[in-house]
Amino acid sequence: MNRIYLCLAHMSGNEQKYIQEAFDTNWVVPLGPNVNGFEADLEAFVGENTKVVALSAGTAAIHLALIACGVKPGDEVLVQSFTFCASSNPISYLGATPVFIDSERESWNMDPQLLEEAIKDRIAKTGRKPKAIIPVALYGMPYKIEEIMKVANSYEIPVIEDAAEGFGSRYKGQVLGTFGKFGVLSFNGNKMITTSGGGALICEDDAAKQEIMFYATQARESYPYYQHEKIGYNYRMSNICAGIGRGQMTVLDEHIKHHQHVCQLYKELLKDIEGIKLHENPSSDYDSNYWLNTITIEPWVKVKGEENAYVQTIQGAVGGAGSVTHAVSALTTDCQPNNNVEAMRIALDKAGIESRPLWKPMHKQPVYKDNPAYVNGVSEDLFKKGLCLPSGPCVSEDDVRYIVKCIVESL
Repeated sequence: MNRIYLCLAHMSGNEQKYIQEAFDTNWVVPLGPNVNGFEADLEAFVGENTKVVALSAGTAAIHLALIACGVKPGDEVLVQSFTFCASSNPISYLGATPVFIDSERESWNMDPQLLEEAIKDRIAKTGRKPKAIIPVALYGMPYKIEEIMKVANSYEIPVIEDAAEGFGSRYKGQVLGTFGKFGVLSFNGNKMITTSGGGALICEDDAAKQEIMFYATQARESYPYYQHEKIGYNYRMSNICAGIGRGQMTVLDEHIKHHQHVCQLYKELLKDIEGIKLHENPSSDYDSNYWLNTITIEPWVKVKGEENAYVQTIQGAVGGAGSVTHAVSALTTDCQPNNNVEAMRIALDKAGIESRPLWKPMHKQPVYKDNPAYVNGVSEDLFKKGLCLPSGPCVSEDDVRYIVKCIVESL
C-alpha cells in the first residue's frame, strides 16, 4: 500500500484555472488579480469586518505583525513555548527577546495564569511591559481566548494570534485569528489549505492592512523614484501561489470537515486502548480544525522494541520535513520523547505510516536556553508522551483503521 502521510496537500481541480489565467494575462509577479481575489476570499471566510494581507509565509506574517506592534531591539515579547520555532524566531529577527510561557493541560496552549505572572515579573525586573503576546492554536486547538484576552487587555498589551495551524478553527463560533490585534495564517504544503508556500496576516481594519502592505513591499515612499525611509521586506505573495489559494478556498470547508471526521474515527477506535488518549476539544465552546490529530501515550504503556528506541541516529528530518538538517553525533538529548513513544513512531514508520513527535517546547531548545521562561512542566510532559497521527484530506477511513490496527499490534 502507499505510504500514509500526516497531511498531504489535496487539490480541488480549480487551482489550474487561476494559475493559467495568471500566465495568460502575464501576471507572474507578487501582486495581481489572484492576490486580490484570494485576500477577498479570506476576508469573506474569517469575517468580523477584518482585512487580510496575503504574504510569502506565516513567519513573514508574524514578523510584520511584530513590527506593526512597535517591537524593537531590546524589547520583550511573550510567546507560547509549546509551538514550532516560527512563532518565536521573528522576535529574534528584530533583536527583541522571546519570553516563553508554558501551557495549560486542557487546550495545551498558553497558560493564562502563567501569562499574568510573567507580565508582572517582567515589569518588576525590567521596568517595562512586554510589547506583545503571541498565543498559538496548537495543532488547530483554540487557546483559552477569553482568559488570555482579559489579561492582555488589563495590561494593554496587543495580542498576535498565531493561527498558522488553526485556520478554520473557531471559538464560540468565531474564527481564530480575529480576536487579537493581528491573526497569523499559514498555507504551507501540509496545512489546511496550501499555496505551496505562503501565509497571510489578518488585520483589524484597512489602515492596518495598508501599513502591513507598505512593509511587505519594501517600504517605498510616494515619490516618482525609489525613496526608502524605513526598512522594508519582500514578503508579498506571488500571483501564481495566490491562484492555488483561490482554488483551495473552494474545498476549505470540506477539508475542515474531513479532519474533524478523522478525529471522530480515531476517538471511536482508540477508546478502549488503555494508556493512549486522543486530544479533543475541552468543551463545546471549542471547535478545532484538528489539523493534526494527536495522542499521548502514558509512560507505563509497553511498546515493542522500546529498549532499542534510541540506538541509532536519524538520517534526515522526522515528519516529512523538506528542510536540510545537520548530522548529529549524540543519540539523545536532555529532553526527548519517551522510549515507548519513539518505539511507536518507528513501528508506524515501518508499517508505511508517517507520524512525528509533538513540538519540542521552545524553552527546552538549545538556541533559546538563556531566554526567560515561565514554566509549569506541562509542555515538557506532553512532548515526552505525545505523537501526531495522519489527519489530512488524503487520509481515508480505511487508513485510520489500519493506523489504529498498527498501534495495537505494536503494544
